[in-house]
Amino acid sequence: MRASGLNWQGLMEQLQQALPYSEVSDQSLAYFKYPKRTLSVNLPVRMDDGTVRVFKGYRTVHSAARGPSMGGVRFKADLNAHECEVLAAIMTLKAAVADLPLGGAKGGVDVDPQTLSPHELEGLTRRYTSELVELIGPSEDILAPDVGSDAQTMAWMLDAYGENTGLAAGGMVVGKPLQLGGSYGSKDARGRSAALVTARVLEDRGESLNRARVAVYGFGDVGRKAAQTLAAQGALVVAVSDQDGATFASSGLDLEALSEWREARGTVQGFATDITPDEVVELDVDVLMLAYDYGSVNAGNAHAVRARYVVEATNRAVLPEAERFLVGQGVTILPDLVASIGGLIVNYLEWVQDASNFFWTETEIERAIDLRVDAAVNTVTAFMQTRDVDMRTAAYAIALTRLHGATVMRGIYP
Repeated sequence: MRASGLNWQGLMEQLQQALPYSEVSDQSLAYFKYPKRTLSVNLPVRMDDGTVRVFKGYRTVHSAARGPSMGGVRFKADLNAHECEVLAAIMTLKAAVADLPLGGAKGGVDVDPQTLSPHELEGLTRRYTSELVELIGPSEDILAPDVGSDAQTMAWMLDAYGENTGLAAGGMVVGKPLQLGGSYGSKDARGRSAALVTARVLEDRGESLNRARVAVYGFGDVGRKAAQTLAAQGALVVAVSDQDGATFASSGLDLEALSEWREARGTVQGFATDITPDEVVELDVDVLMLAYDYGSVNAGNAHAVRARYVVEATNRAVLPEAERFLVGQGVTILPDLVASIGGLIVNYLEWVQDASNFFWTETEIERAIDLRVDAAVNTVTAFMQTRDVDMRTAAYAIALTRLHGATVMRGIYP
């Protein structure tokens, strides 16, 4: 499972398509075309064998027009500044669609975390945080988990920030363990929202999830929760994939047993009929849930997609050239700006809880996520109907209008 590359030009072309439907001029769009800043840092780390290895790290803040930036930290081989800039821009748009007082950011380190020992990974995490310490914080730039990072990573970042600043600023990272001021729902929110948006779109079109066939490309936290939520509403999850392979059952997979299998063996392979991850994308299903990474559907494999609905449960899962082809074939794309919005929403809720030092129950968090997801879907679908545009164009137009309003009201300094 290897994602195809990102392209800033592709994002700009999609924004240009949405421009006529937004309250934004070409001049105003210029603000969006350039990140606020991109930082590149060298990170020397002493390895377990006593040698010193230098890693390359990045952090992009795309916009702070609507509030402090927030975005993930990915530990991923071949990460570069361009990837961070495109994904930071996506986060800016997503926050605007969700109507959250946040801007977008993204960063990380060019490393395969599987090649590091826990001690080496902790050292790298702490060094990365220390290099950024003057530019991050609950009122400036908030770090979140992403590919290759998790709650433990965020705990190390929180501690490193405190050691460097002397501040107990829990809100400088989100996705933390509950014991350190984290929120319920962090691991499940993105998959939950992807499933809820899928169900809502099908319902609006007079279709039912009952017996609908679903394939999930990427059975991590996001894909697992999306699959479980859809299955609870009657869908048949017939295939899932992970880094090592994929498994298929035409009558539907037992997801509880599958999760236990993967927990014990580290892979979904061998659970039912083994297929390749590429074959998951090509299955004749109603819904293809993309929960791996950007570029899962691209120009190279779009022609093989047979699903009627393709859901971006992760950012930029369908690249623009692939989307043009799929839309021409009558496929409905549920874009990341709407489908995966739950992850950003729960991160925002954690940030608010840390700021107020008042924490909600799991039930309250789930309800708050659902309400905000539903509100975003209502806004986007109403725009689609009044302007006769697809969901991505509607989401982009709404986001651009909201960003334009904030930027104009701020003015230009000096």
